[in-house]
Amino acid sequence: MKKIQMVDLQGQYSFIKEQVNNSITQVLESAAFINGPEVHGFQKELEDYLGVKHVIPCANGTDALQIAMMGLGLEQGDEVITADFTFAATVEVIALLKLTPVLVDVDPDTFNINIEALKKAITPKTKAIVPVHLFGQCANMDAVMEIAEEHNLFVIEDNAQGIGADYTFKNGTSKKSGAIGHVAATSFFPSKNLGCYGDGGAIFTNDDALAHMLRGMVNHGMYERYHHDVVGVNSRLDSIQAAVLRAKLPLLDMYNKKRRETAVKYTNALKNNTHIITPVLANGKLEADNNHHVFHQYTLRITNGKRDGLVKFLNENGIPCGVYYPIPLHKQKAYTDNRYNEADFAVTNQLVKEVISLPMHTELDDEQINFITGKINEFIN
Repeated sequence: MKKIQMVDLQGQYSFIKEQVNNSITQVLESAAFINGPEVHGFQKELEDYLGVKHVIPCANGTDALQIAMMGLGLEQGDEVITADFTFAATVEVIALLKLTPVLVDVDPDTFNINIEALKKAITPKTKAIVPVHLFGQCANMDAVMEIAEEHNLFVIEDNAQGIGADYTFKNGTSKKSGAIGHVAATSFFPSKNLGCYGDGGAIFTNDDALAHMLRGMVNHGMYERYHHDVVGVNSRLDSIQAAVLRAKLPLLDMYNKKRRETAVKYTNALKNNTHIITPVLANGKLEADNNHHVFHQYTLRITNGKRDGLVKFLNENGIPCGVYYPIPLHKQKAYTDNRYNEADFAVTNQLVKEVISLPMHTELDDEQINFITGKINEFIN
């Protein structure tokens, strides 16, 4: 059996090696390293894939979130609601902009923002909601958009882990994740479902005026050289990373389907263990063709108190795994706030003791999956 990797970027690269190498060589020979043809080509192709009017490439996913909020004109002290159980970048940018982060609990099944907790957190100072499509599953966007419309709030989708997922609304229509809210941000970090070979990110929107504002903001606030019309930053996707992403984008649906196929195999092997809660899909369908969840991570809950022991056991057996995220954001030193009540974070406080993410990538084979699940069942039993 080949060595098990948490993410096998080398194996993925081997499949697209010739195209990637040729594209990178063309960039090197053209010397169009910034805002070159590869960037513009990728931008258009991603717009077509997502079904959005505007994609604004930038340097990384954290920048994408920050610039999206800058473009909305949020002011110091405005409250922005997001989930407590997610990576720090989501709340980091809120604090950097001198906005007020408001953290709320998540659902125990999907790990996404809890709708009742969201409703409870709204005040006259609330200006935006940031739903996070955690681990690759869309948040409840029907409810989020209804709440936003009722209270005149912006919706900023954190799509760093969900690119390629389809969200089906109650009326039967569907959209790609990131194409639903007023604006969205994503990351192209190498381990993402659509990842480059360095840092990269993008912002999505269907709002023409907002898109114009964002395009200036990512480039020092310039629309014309040395004419700074808005306050901006330096955040651009370079041409080499765009070339890599162009090679991968046509394969994204295949990548995501392979992840779902692996998820089905994991779940079938683990679902009868009473101390393991396998991923729960909001629409109840764990199928390889169901594009509601794209499994950026395959995350279990271990309910018998043996999660940390399982991590140690898997590592001892050559099986990498991850605990995302071991400390809730409301308990992080940088984001503690006397406004928070521990009773309001019961689910998150439990999840951080139970969650464990297994290797998940397009190169996993059945021998590896069987070995991983066999060792998990052996330890938990």
